Amino acid sequence: MRDHIIDFGPTAATLADTYVDEDAVLTYARAQSARTGVRAIGPSGGACLRLLAAALGAKAVAEIGTGTGVSGIYLLRGMRPDGILTTVDPEPVRQDFAREAYLAAGFAANRARFIPGRALEVLPRLADGQYDLVFCDADAAESQAYLAESLRLLRPGGMVCFEGVFQEGRLTDPALDDPRTRAVRELVQAVRESDLLLPALLPVSDGLLCAVRR
Repeated sequence: MRDHIIDFGPTAATLADTYVDEDAVLTYARAQSARTGVRAIGPSGGACLRLLAAALGAKAVAEIGTGTGVSGIYLLRGMRPDGILTTVDPEPVRQDFAREAYLAAGFAANRARFIPGRALEVLPRLADGQYDLVFCDADAAESQAYLAESLRLLRPGGMVCFEGVFQEGRLTDPALDDPRTRAVRELVQAVRESDLLLPALLPVSDGLLCAVRR
């Protein structure tokens, strides 16, 4: 029996982040993320990704923004045992950290396909309608283009998820209208108004926007 005691005193966001324990591999991947200056998805958002991948029975997942492997570990832990994660990032060094983390987590080398390069140059080479889930955690300014590519990549019933849409509070601040914040607002509106998508905005980590492709 686990002897971990859940503290119900913190705020809801803190409780969500501490509800699922992170092991040594995730702790290491987070440390690498901090060292390289890349923001990783929070524990609550990662647990949500793992849950969604498992609920979908995901066999093929595309990830836009490898980082140092935090989100990839969560995705792989939710996917089918024969599932393959295709992950894209412009920085090969970050992908090397992620590859090391996946192996340390016990995943065979063939469970992840690493593609270095800009997402909008790589994604058009991926097959139409063959992915169960697309996870986007990259340049917010390109989020509308990522959405368009995701709709092409997803099978009917597949899901797209965008991380960080709260923009650390900037999303709802009317005084802010910089290009990045504006792009995320336009993304949130486009997903909500799309006839092809059934959306939900989840208050985990820094905001996880998810939508099922009809």
